[in-house]
Amino acid sequence: MYIYDTLTAAVADLEKRGYEYDFNLAQDCIECKSLDLQLMPEEFEIDEFYRFEGMTDPADSSVIYAISSPVGNLKGVIIDAYGAYAENISAELLDKLKVHHDN
Repeated sequence: MYIYDTLTAAVADLEKRGYEYDFNLAQDCIECKSLDLQLMPEEFEIDEFYRFEGMTDPADSSVIYAISSPVGNLKGVIIDAYGAYAENISAELLDKLKVHHDN
């Protein structure tokens, strides 16, 4: 695992390491709009994740996931808030992400 001071530094380094696509959380999958692609929880793995606390407000917290998928041999990132601003997602997708938060 790497140590990053900021979310911006994490994104830049992950991009250099081949995590080139931006994914977003959807209700029951993740999606990459630039590729017009959706991946179900079983179609990707979380390789790394990094959590960032807000400097002035704990509600300004986020997590970045470095993900890879054998579907198209893709690597990318998911950036999401957690806590009160976390996305409303399916139980299956939440379980996939939660495993990594608990480690």
